[in-house]
Amino acid sequence: METYIQVGSLQVANALYQFIQAEALPGSGLNADLFWQQFEELIADLAQVNKRLIEKRDELQDAIHEWHKRNRESFDFAAYKSFLHEIAYLEPAPTDCVVTTEQVDDEIALQAGPQLVVPVNNARYALNAANARWGSLYDALYGTDVIGEEDGAERTQGYNPVRGRQVIAYGRAFLDQAVPLAGASHQDASAYAIVDGQLAVALSGGHTAGLQDASKLVGYRGSESEPTAILLTNNGLHIEIQIDRHHAIGCTDAAGVKDIVLEAAVTTIMDCEDSVAAVDAEDKVEVYRNWLGLMKGTLTATFKKGDGVMTRSLQADRSYTSIAGQPLELRGRSLLFVRNVGHLMTIDAIVDRDGREIPEGILDAVVTSLIAKHDLLRNGTLANSTKGSIYIVKPKMHGSEEAAFANTLFNRVEDMLGLTRNTIKIGVMDEERRTSLNLQACIAQVKERIVFINTGFLDRTGDEMHTSLEAGPMIRKNEMKAAAWLQGYERSNVATGLACGLQGRAQIGKGMWAMPDLMKEMLKQKIGQLEAGCTTAWVPSPTAAVLHAMHYHQVDVREVQNRLKLTKADYTDQILDIPVSADRAWTSEHIQQELDNNAQGILGYVVRWVEQGIGCSKVPDINNVGLMEDRATLRISSQHMANWLLHGICTEQQVVATMKRMAQVVDEQNAGDAAYRRMSDDYEASAAFQAALALVLQGYEQPNGYTEPILHKYRREFKAKQASLRV
Repeated sequence: METYIQVGSLQVANALYQFIQAEALPGSGLNADLFWQQFEELIADLAQVNKRLIEKRDELQDAIHEWHKRNRESFDFAAYKSFLHEIAYLEPAPTDCVVTTEQVDDEIALQAGPQLVVPVNNARYALNAANARWGSLYDALYGTDVIGEEDGAERTQGYNPVRGRQVIAYGRAFLDQAVPLAGASHQDASAYAIVDGQLAVALSGGHTAGLQDASKLVGYRGSESEPTAILLTNNGLHIEIQIDRHHAIGCTDAAGVKDIVLEAAVTTIMDCEDSVAAVDAEDKVEVYRNWLGLMKGTLTATFKKGDGVMTRSLQADRSYTSIAGQPLELRGRSLLFVRNVGHLMTIDAIVDRDGREIPEGILDAVVTSLIAKHDLLRNGTLANSTKGSIYIVKPKMHGSEEAAFANTLFNRVEDMLGLTRNTIKIGVMDEERRTSLNLQACIAQVKERIVFINTGFLDRTGDEMHTSLEAGPMIRKNEMKAAAWLQGYERSNVATGLACGLQGRAQIGKGMWAMPDLMKEMLKQKIGQLEAGCTTAWVPSPTAAVLHAMHYHQVDVREVQNRLKLTKADYTDQILDIPVSADRAWTSEHIQQELDNNAQGILGYVVRWVEQGIGCSKVPDINNVGLMEDRATLRISSQHMANWLLHGICTEQQVVATMKRMAQVVDEQNAGDAAYRRMSDDYEASAAFQAALALVLQGYEQPNGYTEPILHKYRREFKAKQASLRV
């Protein structure tokens, strides 16, 4: 049970109150009494507006369900589209929407590059991500499947020189592509030096070559004649060739190159939402405290590695000498966004004057912005935003009214915190159908503060299926990526962003590569997102960020966007193409295979969420391939099963039996985890199993197919039970 402090008419959970009073407010320049008074006023003014927006979602969903029930056997697309206009699900597009966002950091406005998303409540992961601005290409290649293990190139416990030589050759080939020499190859380099402000590369045959484009040389470390690092740039990203002939790798290299370091995760989203299991004040304080440590530059994490203990902290900036002979500094850390929760959930960390939980999104907006103000005031040694902005990603908004509400909320928070208007920037997650179809209208509502839009396959597919649950049985999950609606959605996001003037002011992003162990395949596929016009795309690890960074040297995204701006298209009809199966020609084996795959994925994630409080992790799928899972993956799987159950493709008895059988599989997959509680020993007593089952059997009733209400309920009950056992 929470213990509360009376603050005005509010009841504030003691843990949250003490954190704000003792840690977040000091140094902010704010009066504590006035802060709480204005917070109370904000809640009184906006909480019920928030509630009404959620009620409107339900009203629209009910209307769509009823329309499909009436028209399932005689679906008429024109009538369907007309109906969506009538109920204002489809909004009129603004005639003129041009974003005017100012004071945007270059990492967002000008640099195209990989983006990490990481649970901020895990200090070690958060620090790893923040420090992933730069990463070793050699390490990324050596430790992943990008380099094969044939012909003696296996990944061994110690260093394998055969594999090492292949890594070095790969690295040189990358340099030839990104920063080529004039009439020569980096493969033949025997020494690197700076001569008369130009790169001079001695070649094995005795000749010397310079860069094909001399402007790509930026600076160096060490002396001009014997540099320890050469700093180059291509397509807005930096490359550092590190030289040390005494290093274990450098001594084997003709040019003494010990590593090639790439500027990689240019931006990172510190997540308070889908990858975090935070259900009460205790959890939220853990989230907020780490965010405060990042904003002040004080966050550390101590952990065991091998036989030793390591302490990790934020990296300092990187120092060089420019070609003009002047000191040159580059950012050592990723620029940080913070992702707040959406508008749906409430939380009892604060209870209002009428005894109601407040919207969690309002709490996040106030507290994460308060914390970020410390960065603006330079209360730490390491800056995040050099332009004086706070970057908040706002997920799961439905349509322009909800975007407008977020704008109003941010206005009020700025007034509370004494910030100039539009200091708080917004990233709009384009992951709900109503937003996809009305993206231009959504952007128009936040056009003075928007810095980010992106697509997300998993949540967007979950909402696609839930919106049209009554339309018919959905196609199989692995067919979704080829579906017409998804292709239109992905294209429309980029086209709309460019038409609204996001280029040079904001990121246009694409979704996550969810298979962190399959980096070779990622290098084959993920370049397609750049070719589609995105300036950033999500990757699951710092290693993946380094490898994905190579794509941004291969593709000049600005050139791609300039071509795309010449093409005008309306993708509305394509997005409205509902992915129902036309023939339902599935065998019983096909159906069971789909159920097994969905059930195993649900259980593998839920068991860690509910009983261990882990919001994001690498979960083995039914084929034991590790997938990065968060609530978005859970939403798509549970909604797919709920859809097939509704339309009689499977029965409730079949679903329950499948879940029980897959629980045994998940139990075995987690046999090595000492903290794991087996589900199959007692299905009725397993909170995780019951939560997973509820996500499917109650999937129809869940608001927009979201998983949070059920997950939070079972997690809170589990925490309460464990606490009672400790008493």
